[in-house]
Amino acid sequence: MNKIKFGILREGKVPPDKRVPLTPGQCAQVLKNFSNIELVVQPSPVRAFPDEMYTDAGITLQEDLSDSDIIMGVKEVNISDLIPNKKFLFFSHTSKEQAYNRGLLKAILEKKIQLIDYELLTNKEGRRVTGFGRFAGVVGSYNAFYALGKKNKSFDLKRVHTCFDRVEMEEQLKQVKLDSNFKLVLTGFGKVGYGAREILELLPIKEVSPEEFISESFDEAVFTHLDTEDYYQRESDGEFVVEEFYENPEGYISTLNKYVEHADMYMACHFWDNEAPKLLTHDDIKNCKNLKVIADISCDIADPIASTLRPSTIADPLYGYNRDTQSEGDWQEEGNLVVMAVDNLPCELPKEASEEFGKQLIGNIIPHLLNGDTEGRIYNASETTLNGKLNEPFSYLQEFLNKG
Repeated sequence: MNKIKFGILREGKVPPDKRVPLTPGQCAQVLKNFSNIELVVQPSPVRAFPDEMYTDAGITLQEDLSDSDIIMGVKEVNISDLIPNKKFLFFSHTSKEQAYNRGLLKAILEKKIQLIDYELLTNKEGRRVTGFGRFAGVVGSYNAFYALGKKNKSFDLKRVHTCFDRVEMEEQLKQVKLDSNFKLVLTGFGKVGYGAREILELLPIKEVSPEEFISESFDEAVFTHLDTEDYYQRESDGEFVVEEFYENPEGYISTLNKYVEHADMYMACHFWDNEAPKLLTHDDIKNCKNLKVIADISCDIADPIASTLRPSTIADPLYGYNRDTQSEGDWQEEGNLVVMAVDNLPCELPKEASEEFGKQLIGNIIPHLLNGDTEGRIYNASETTLNGKLNEPFSYLQEFLNKG
């Protein structure tokens, strides 16, 4: 039996990403469970799992991955690290025509690489089978309250990445103090949204319905969790038809502001398509007088939420938004919003996030890389082919490529 060689790539982004697609123990599990796989790991000084943990697990370290058939990373691969005529798996952030990665996609085509994007891997029902969304929600939700404590000067949480593990992070939440009239809006019912709820469940805050949120007063902290139908409606008659909205959102408008204008904090965990209407405009935000914190965990820059002017970083997670000038300002200044828009949140819990992601790969992806892709799972997530062409489902990207 011919063996297929997998190579685990060293992350090359700056600032460094400490996550891995497979932990040392999971690499050993792969070799044990799949007799036709060879696996090597490129050495790295930045991983949450040091090189010696891989060697202790019996995994070979190898600098040159050019003899690997399939190469797995996590974040966008540096163009200089791309190896021609290979299959690569990573989050490329290109399928939504992200201009900042146009050059990366062009290089992938030039090098005749088959790009299999983790973000596009789905099952028969169309549900995603890999991702770090849950941990983005967990860390982003925690960071939202970190921001609130800083803004109000009412409590001071330790940063997640400085905690030893999630247990220590959750212990920090005991410091959170919420006003009796505190109100929070949460959007998104995917893994990100449910991850955010894991933090809310550890806090003294009660869930109420969307209708109660905007029509009633409370003597305790409350939040409401909104689904798409709660904050989008057809402009002509105020109705919402699920199939129509997802097939053609033109003609729909956002009504999110009617909830957020009652809130002290808005936590965005939704999936947003660039064909959908914007969620909160500059004018909407200006009218949300009580709002102090927007935690844009989804982090779509300057589109659905006007205050998300740029991504923030783990090192410097907060910036301000001036409602009057519609531009960035000092978050500590009276009247300015605090924006938390870190775009690599799971990196703050790299060990736990990697462990869960590796389980997904072993259960949902690796078998399909070996069995001839009978479900089309790999095909449907491959933006490019080994012939240096866009794969048919992604032919729409040609116009995007021609622009730059």
